[in-house]
Amino acid sequence: MSQSHSLDPIAPSATGHGGPAPQASRQALDACFLGPYGENDTMLEKLVVEFLRDHVYWRRNFHPEDPPAISTRAAQHPDYLAFEARLRGELHQLSAALKKSVPFHSPRYLGHMVSDLLIPGLAAQMLTLPYNPNNVSEDAAPVTVDMEVQVGLQLARMLGYPHDPTRVDCAFGHLTSGGTLANYQALRLALALKSFPVALRAARVPELTLPADDWAAFNLTPQAGIALLDGWQAWLAAQPVAERRRWDARVRAQQVEQLGLVDFFKAHPQLRVPIVLAPITAHYSWSKGMKLLGLGRSQLQLLPERDMRIDLHALEETLAACTRDRQPVLLAVAVLGTTEYGTIDPVDRVVDARDLHAAHGLGFGVHVDGAWGGYLATMFRNPDGSLRTLAEVREGFDSFPSDGVHAAFGALGRTDSITVDPHKLGYLPYGAGAFICRDHRAMALLAEQADYVFHDATAAGYVARYRSLGQFIPEGSKPGAAAAAAFVTHRVLPLDHANFGRLQAHTIVSAEAFHACARQFSESVSDRLHAVVPFAPDSNLVCLALNPVGNTDVSRANAFVRRLHDELRCDPSQPLQMKEFFGSVTTLRPEALGEVEMSRILSLLGLDPATMGGEHDDRLLILRHTLMNPYLIDHENGISYIDRYFDFLQRRTTALIGLDHST
Repeated sequence: MSQSHSLDPIAPSATGHGGPAPQASRQALDACFLGPYGENDTMLEKLVVEFLRDHVYWRRNFHPEDPPAISTRAAQHPDYLAFEARLRGELHQLSAALKKSVPFHSPRYLGHMVSDLLIPGLAAQMLTLPYNPNNVSEDAAPVTVDMEVQVGLQLARMLGYPHDPTRVDCAFGHLTSGGTLANYQALRLALALKSFPVALRAARVPELTLPADDWAAFNLTPQAGIALLDGWQAWLAAQPVAERRRWDARVRAQQVEQLGLVDFFKAHPQLRVPIVLAPITAHYSWSKGMKLLGLGRSQLQLLPERDMRIDLHALEETLAACTRDRQPVLLAVAVLGTTEYGTIDPVDRVVDARDLHAAHGLGFGVHVDGAWGGYLATMFRNPDGSLRTLAEVREGFDSFPSDGVHAAFGALGRTDSITVDPHKLGYLPYGAGAFICRDHRAMALLAEQADYVFHDATAAGYVARYRSLGQFIPEGSKPGAAAAAAFVTHRVLPLDHANFGRLQAHTIVSAEAFHACARQFSESVSDRLHAVVPFAPDSNLVCLALNPVGNTDVSRANAFVRRLHDELRCDPSQPLQMKEFFGSVTTLRPEALGEVEMSRILSLLGLDPATMGGEHDDRLLILRHTLMNPYLIDHENGISYIDRYFDFLQRRTTALIGLDHST
């Protein structure tokens, strides 16, 4: 295929694609990454050497009167030299082995949710590692634990949550090893908050206005639960010390965290174990979390979808049934960028449903799993934190965002908690997920006392309170270097459309260019291959379904895509250079799309729905492309790797079809 996309980042191209920002943004972007060719190696090398030396000077000046513990003569000792030789040998072997790694840095990589790393985060993490801070508390990380709390506030601002620590209802966020643990934290907090009013009733706390019965207590809204928690803490603080301890112990004895799920629900027989509602495309971490928390996988109710977004009619019907059957709901989960397809659930409509059913006595929280799409929120935020209009966000794009996508991002501030993964569209090293809740006061319910670590649990002030970070999070010891990487990156590239959002905008431009190329590709090969984008992309993931013309069998179509994917997947037995491009696959399932939508896609591909349903072919295999590398359209050299990829597809599919015909 010809190179059909303009290399001028602000001029529209023949296919209608404009760039997201002036040329200056492109030049700033060029300083952000080591680069596909290692173009910025000198910058990174200077930074690493400068701050390694600075670290050494810090060690030497800690107590300069102390003599060196390692003699200058040690380096000549045979044992020293032998150790160095072994170390070098092992490191050379490691370096050689790592050359088989997946080349995530290359614009030829279009597979999973990973790309090159931002230099600010990479350098900050490398700089911090020799200090080895442990963000469990300020005793082990007096600098980086504050940075982690600040990162939570930076992300809260990006998402539209209250982010001023002087506000009583300020948000709170912390880093995790990834989105899975962040989703687990959401479940953990939601259960603690939902069950706490029931514990207050069971403890018979005086002078508090409590709900009339356990059902009402268990079905307060998160905001009402937090208000009750506030009232309880104020009442407790006013008691004499001995009474305070007695009442605190009395309430704790009734909490689900003390009793466990079995005894808690045995003590409150009119209550049922709450369910979690999530779209069928939700990440498998929700199943893990339900099992880890002891709620059980059967309490995770997966809702069908329409156009790969949660079916609002099914959500409404389920909530109505829950109200009628007195079935409590813990959380409704909306996905901000599905792992497989990058589609955006209608967050605004989900929180509307929450508010509607709260008015009828069914209170529950809304959590957004934005592990993938969270950082796309930067494109929707002004530098002052306000929401940009639909027209403002659309400038420079063909169709992004749709009305629904803009409404979804605009509603993030109305949700109760959100998962974001800085190690995905934040371009930071693994593992850096994040959990953010809208109102930090709820976190008191998760506090864990450990006297050997936490000396002052009543420290005044927002930041001071969370310096004992390990009290509130699932982990104990955790790397402060990851917090430093996120903090510095967000300071260098603030989380708004004028800074970090420019990087995200380049990925959307690439996705729109890819979508346009996919349509051209479909037309150019229509005599021999059906090529269909199953649904228009909401973000920067684009899927492609393929089937040779004349084939009606799903199993043969899947076999064809598997053979093509064999040429796109990582194969450690071959040199990396043998691969022209790297890609990934996912599946379309009738239970996720619904019969009507599945039939539509099969029809476009010329496939017979009756051939679907075998033991290994109850779903359709499709190619999945993650378009997050900022150099997919190389303006400097006049190269579109998107065009090159479709040239590759045209050659390889033609060859595979010819091979099928010959056999």
